[in-house]
Amino acid sequence: MSEETVQCWLVERDFYDEDLVTLVYATRDGSRHVTQQRSTALLMKEAVTAAIEVEPDRLAPVDPDDRDRYAREADRMAENHRPDDAV
Repeated sequence: MSEETVQCWLVERDFYDEDLVTLVYATRDGSRHVTQQRSTALLMKEAVTAAIEVEPDRLAPVDPDDRDRYAREADRMAENHRPDDAV
């Protein structure tokens, strides 16, 4: 992790249809997140990792209703995986 990035952990994975997956990565405290959408074809080529490095200006605030859940899930992922683990 560099000074210009923030480490975010995978906290949610949603399948909206058979061709699109939405991944949500959040900070350990659950306060900020980034959302990525990937096609299933791309998922076959690139693994989803436990954590990613994100530029701070790409992070959005987390809805207060989700903050505790994201923090718990980010902690769980960080305790059980290395950042580059495929999950």
